[in-house]
Amino acid sequence: MIYLITGGARSGKSTFAESLFNEKNDVVYIATSRVSDEEMQERVNLHRDSRPSQWRTFEGNYNLVEAVGDEQNYILDCITVLSSNIMYDISKDVEFVNYDMQKEIEDTITGEIESLIDKVKEKDGNLIIVTNEVGSSTVPDNHITRVFRDIQGRVNQRIALITDSVYLVCCGIPVRIK
Repeated sequence: MIYLITGGARSGKSTFAESLFNEKNDVVYIATSRVSDEEMQERVNLHRDSRPSQWRTFEGNYNLVEAVGDEQNYILDCITVLSSNIMYDISKDVEFVNYDMQKEIEDTITGEIESLIDKVKEKDGNLIIVTNEVGSSTVPDNHITRVFRDIQGRVNQRIALITDSVYLVCCGIPVRIK
């Protein structure tokens, strides 16, 4: 089963995702954050400490299929951070991200996730993918942030089409929408 869980920042997405595998020991947590400062390190530590110790952690943004092992259950948390890291890697040297580069970024992100989904499906496993709903707020005031919002929105749409189930989490309450 492939799940997509979306919602706003601090809406309870990760808590809900983890609760779906509460009673399972064979879980791989695919973490996409990069530690760049003390605040991020603290966030990563808090997140790591909240998970069951028997869960294996895979950290990365590329070659996510390498996370797939003997376990049956996987959590990718989260696409939004994955997207921002990949977008930065591809566009860090430009001030204007044209449509060709946007497509390259979007296809790279989606390709990573689709490959992971395919690999988990091959082993008849379960995958929970967490992402942020970024389109429910104001229009960003700068080009790079608008491009990120647009790419993330399109990535979310593409992934939602190929998952079995989609949940929207609001105020800690999950609502199944697909």
